[in-house]
Amino acid sequence: MGYKIIGNDIIFVFDVDDYPNIKNNGERIKDVYVAGEFNDWAPDKWKMKKTSDSVYELKMELSDFTDDFDWEFKFVVNGIHWAEPSGDFKNSVEALNKYGEPLMVYNLKMYTAFATKYGNVKFKLKGYEDADKVIISGTFNRWDETGFKMNKTNYGWEVTLQLRPDIYEYKFIVDGDWIEDPNNPSKTSNKFGGYNSLIDVQKIVSFQLSDFKDAKEVVLSGDFNDWSEDLFKMEKTDKGWIYKLRLAGGKYHYKFIVDGKWITDPYNSVLEYDGNGNINSVCMVK
Repeated sequence: MGYKIIGNDIIFVFDVDDYPNIKNNGERIKDVYVAGEFNDWAPDKWKMKKTSDSVYELKMELSDFTDDFDWEFKFVVNGIHWAEPSGDFKNSVEALNKYGEPLMVYNLKMYTAFATKYGNVKFKLKGYEDADKVIISGTFNRWDETGFKMNKTNYGWEVTLQLRPDIYEYKFIVDGDWIEDPNNPSKTSNKFGGYNSLIDVQKIVSFQLSDFKDAKEVVLSGDFNDWSEDLFKMEKTDKGWIYKLRLAGGKYHYKFIVDGKWITDPYNSVLEYDGNGNINSVCMVK
């Protein structure tokens, strides 16, 4: 009830037959919305589409969400009726208030990471040929012990995941035993007195400056290179200037230096002040 995840999409599902108090109140349903933490509980923002006599649906892409925590939500009927799950409904992840008391809301077990052969990160574990099951678990799926089963190969085990740019901690679970990645020297200590393996998933970002064809030199400068004035010299093209840079997930401030003159990106309307009172262009990598 409430939602389903299919591939790269999450589909919110409201079936009026699941809510007798709304079905039998004598009021015609005009519209249904999804309201939750992800849209500040707006009762009239995410409108659902009627797909049958009793069912309304709204399809969103998983990439539209963050997986920092489990998202709580409800359905809003005709702008005033907040549909709640029945008392015997049980979330796959408990929805609790700050006092640990149960909430009558749906709770999305939201992972933006998913397994696919077309993913951007391949994890490999050599050996352990006699193991019955190997799972990879990490901060990308809140240390779920069941979600990402690895596939057996001639050399050991592997699985390919699609991950957003970010720094993740992870471990392998070999027949119930948690182990670090023996082929990854990057690790960090954990609260259990051991270590988790680390991976920095990055994304190639193209910084482009159109025009300025008469400029002799254009440099890309930002907090990703300590505001260097000569490190990232941009390449001249028929349309202007370009520089490709591999970045981890996050927010970056940057500017262009055109023949010694500092300018913000004229084609990027997102600007912010830094701590020194300067205005910089902003690049979000996600």
